[in-house]
This record gives sequence, structure tokens and C-alpha cells, in this order.
Amino acid sequence: MPTYGYSLMCEAKAPRALVEEARKAEAAGFDFVTISDHIHPWLYSQQHSGFAWSILGSIVEATERIRLATMVTCPTFRYHPVIVAQAAATVAVLSEGRFVLGLGAGERLNEHVVGAAWPSIDERHERLAEAIDIITLLHGGGYASYHGDHYDAEDVRIFDLPDQPMEIFAAASGVRGAALAAEAGVGLCNTAPDPEPVAAFVSGGGDAAATWSQVGMAWAGSVEDGLAAAHEGARFMAPGWKVMAELPNPINFEAATRFVRPEDLSSSIPAGPDPERHVQAIRESHDAGYHNVAVMYPGDDLDGFMRFWSEEVRPRL
Repeated sequence: MPTYGYSLMCEAKAPRALVEEARKAEAAGFDFVTISDHIHPWLYSQQHSGFAWSILGSIVEATERIRLATMVTCPTFRYHPVIVAQAAATVAVLSEGRFVLGLGAGERLNEHVVGAAWPSIDERHERLAEAIDIITLLHGGGYASYHGDHYDAEDVRIFDLPDQPMEIFAAASGVRGAALAAEAGVGLCNTAPDPEPVAAFVSGGGDAAATWSQVGMAWAGSVEDGLAAAHEGARFMAPGWKVMAELPNPINFEAATRFVRPEDLSSSIPAGPDPERHVQAIRESHDAGYHNVAVMYPGDDLDGFMRFWSEEVRPRL
């Protein structure tokens, strides 16, 4: 059965506001919340970058049943894989098994801050594969060591582990990343409704139910108002992933999206008050093979959006 989540954007809201959003998402009937893990916002209009792992701890205490997922955290530059393994295990224990660890190869926007070189996508995939190996190894319990081409873990044990192994997924924007996720034995995430990564993932032995995606929902009183909100907070997606992964700072995203108009987003983000427009976008992700779909709301009327979701959208799905 498909599940639906609400996306918490660390770069767009203050930490306390994100905890409140999670609480309201649970009350509105969402199955899970996802949280981004940034140290920089995409755009100057966002102006936030709370530490995702601290916020997750607060969300655990503010909610009761809703699942929590990183979408996604990069375990290869700002963090060593051993640290991500420990952080994820702690959140899983605190939440009594409600946590899902979403991993990705990272964006230069967040990872260059530690002074490391930003390598090619091939090397970033190699690093991600090693990180998944280390995290999976340590979550198996006991002392372990690992020696790879990029990372080492020496005689380390994670003492506090959840009773059941946590679910893990890896972000992939194309077939190569999907094959990596399948080979690593984890789930697949793609924020676009593209069926090709799912096909590659499943043909490589991946579980079709362990697939995750994200859909923008620019709900508003009019299409124009919805697109204006999407332009203000989500136009960073317009250049596409190959650009998004390479730019180092918000000023670069401001330049890259300088000529993006609100109407240019109409084909990628459903906007306005008509629930069928939003339902169609979510169904597009399902039709492409994604089982768990998170929705991202770029507006400011959170209570109105939650009513719209619970009363107008969810019953139609």
C-alpha cells in the first residue's frame, strides 16, 4: 500500500518551526516526514540551515506514530560514515524504530565547507557505496573494521542499536545510481517521477516497495499565487540535478535561476486550489513506480495546507 509523507526543508524554516510542522503533519494523517540535511540554504530567501540530526531528536519527542526519514543526508564529506551510522542508530532507538535512513552522494553546496575537493560523480558514487557498506556493517552489531579505497573504520562498535534493522535508501537521479542502490541492498529515492531508475533498481534485485520520491504541491488560492510561492522557495530545482549538485553557494543558485519566471515552474510543480492537479502529480510518481511519496509545500499557510491535504487530496488517492 502506498504511503505519503511531508517534506521538512531545513534550509527553508527555523528549527522550532520544523518540529511544529512535523507535529501538524502527524495530526493531518501523513505516514512519514522527511527532512533535508543542509548547512547552506539554496537561496537567499530561505535563510535557514538548522542541524537536521538535532531537529530529528526534537521531532521524536513531539510525535507519536509518524515515521521519520532523512531525504537525504550525505555520509561522505561533512560526516564520516561511522558518525552517520551512530547518529542514525540513536534516532532509531529514540523513535522506537520509526526512523528510515536516506543517503545520497551530496551536493557541493553543503559538502565543500570542510575544505575537501569536490570529485567527479563516479568518485562520489564510489564513496557512497563504501559508506553504505560501513553503515550496514556497524548496524549489524559487534566490533568491526573496514578498509576501503576512500574510508576506513577501525575496531568500532555502535553500542545503542534499534531492536530491528532500520530501513535505508539511497538517492539516485539516474540508472547508475539506481544500480548502486540495488547492489548495496538498500532502497531507492528519486525526487523526479522518472521510471527508468525504478526499472534499473528492480531489475538489479531491488525491492519495488522500497522506492521513495518527492512531489511539489504549491497549494494556494490561485494558480498565480501558488507559482509565486514556488518561485520564491523552490526555483532552485529548475536547473536540474546536474547543476544543483555542482554549485557551491546560494549566490550561485541566485545567478543560475535569475531568469526563471514563476510560470516556468508550472510544468514541474502543480499550483493552485484544484485538488485534482495535485492528485495527478502524486499519481504520476506512483505510475513511475515510486511507492512512498513525500509532498513539499513551499507556501506559508501551513494549517490551510494540512486541511487541504487531509480533506481534499488524501481521500482522492
